[in-house]
Amino acid sequence: MSHDHSGAILAAAAFAAEKHRNQRRKDADASPYINHPIALANVLANEGGVSDQTVLCAALLHDTIEDTETTAQELQARFGPQVTGVVLEVTDDKSLEKHVRKQLQIEHAPHISNEAKLVKLADKICNVRDILASPPADWSAERKQEYLNWAARVVAGLRGIHPGLEAVFDGLVKGA
Repeated sequence: MSHDHSGAILAAAAFAAEKHRNQRRKDADASPYINHPIALANVLANEGGVSDQTVLCAALLHDTIEDTETTAQELQARFGPQVTGVVLEVTDDKSLEKHVRKQLQIEHAPHISNEAKLVKLADKICNVRDILASPPADWSAERKQEYLNWAARVVAGLRGIHPGLEAVFDGLVKGA
């Protein structure tokens, strides 16, 4: 990656930090939400060797439409149609019930773009890591296992996109 890309990536990080500024994760420590998108971009760049600016920006922005007041129009004006398109591909429709959203993730995974597959794979790696390291305080062992099983079903539809990161995911689930 040439260093002229770093401006866009840092702009995406700053935008995500602003949008998620009042949000916390569901772990026992209620970690700042921004830790999560940064973790995705870090997994992609430093464990996966991914240097694609669209992928790294979309990873940083992946929850902005779903979980904040951000609109697709706003993202498009700031980051362009490619990044916005990838974010939309990984955005759940919050008007649907949770079990429906989870089933649709499984069904849609094989059909999204390669860029979106990379973001989704990193998202599942980071979420599984978080659940294994510091799960939500009220989660039973059974609920954790159910989450791992569901994440594995989503990742099954992403396979072939990045064998190295798929192996990272598999190692987490096997070690759980």
